[in-house]
Amino acid sequence: MTQKRAGAAVYLALVSLALIWGYSWVTIKIATADASPFYVAGLRMVVATIILFALLALTRRSLKPTPFGPTLVLGLLQTTGWTALQTLAVAHGGAGKAAILGYTMPFWTALLAWPFLGERITALRWGALALAAVGLAFIVGPLDPHGFAGDGFALVAGVIWGAAAVWAKRLRAQYDVELLSLTAWQMLWGTIPLAVMMLLIPGYVHVTASFLAAMAFVSVAGGAGGWLLWMFILSRLPAGVAGIASLATPVVGVLAAAIQLREIPSPSEVTGMALIVVALVVNALPTAPPLPAPVTD
Repeated sequence: MTQKRAGAAVYLALVSLALIWGYSWVTIKIATADASPFYVAGLRMVVATIILFALLALTRRSLKPTPFGPTLVLGLLQTTGWTALQTLAVAHGGAGKAAILGYTMPFWTALLAWPFLGERITALRWGALALAAVGLAFIVGPLDPHGFAGDGFALVAGVIWGAAAVWAKRLRAQYDVELLSLTAWQMLWGTIPLAVMMLLIPGYVHVTASFLAAMAFVSVAGGAGGWLLWMFILSRLPAGVAGIASLATPVVGVLAAAIQLREIPSPSEVTGMALIVVALVVNALPTAPPLPAPVTD
């Protein structure tokens, strides 16, 4: 019964994260209409970091820093790199398209988890990966030359996030760190460069009702809540499986962008999203346990 509840908690976290992070692409687009990308990236993570440390204090958890070097690397990848590139991608392109390109992350996660974590990719996972790749090919190709900058930012963001997912798994395998504490400290170290860029790079901000609402959502739900959910998922699932399962998030992003921002997907993009959903179903199928080794005299 305990295992069933634990499994249900993981799947509930995956669904919640897909909805939160999927809609976050729309809110980032709304926010960047009133502020420069580095201002949006820096402010949202400053707020998220404050919330997480407040939660640490309120729950009476230790405020002792996690191992500095490994946590710094995680923060630079997961918070600095991903957040900056994600925001730049949305600012220079469509929210839905950026969501799809950013979520090439699962491919890099699965591939990097093999040599660095020893998580071999089963035949069923390879099938899901291939099917998702075909789906993404329908959505991505051909790349729009007018949105080359945004597409490039989103693709690089996906690579960096994949590396961050693998690094987080290695870190937690080597160090006994509490999940909330690790999430908060990596966010702090990763937010410092974002805050510096926000202050030093010339930008602008127009405080409007839509800007405040968008920043509240992307900071509280997408920032603090989202990364906490992601770290929880990584602690319960293999990195490759978690990465592929998270492909539901860009589908939510595309649909939300179509509804609210009128970014209507083309027929090829609709085909690609359908293939990704099928890939998710294939990925969710249980894999057969390995056969026992033959007994020899």
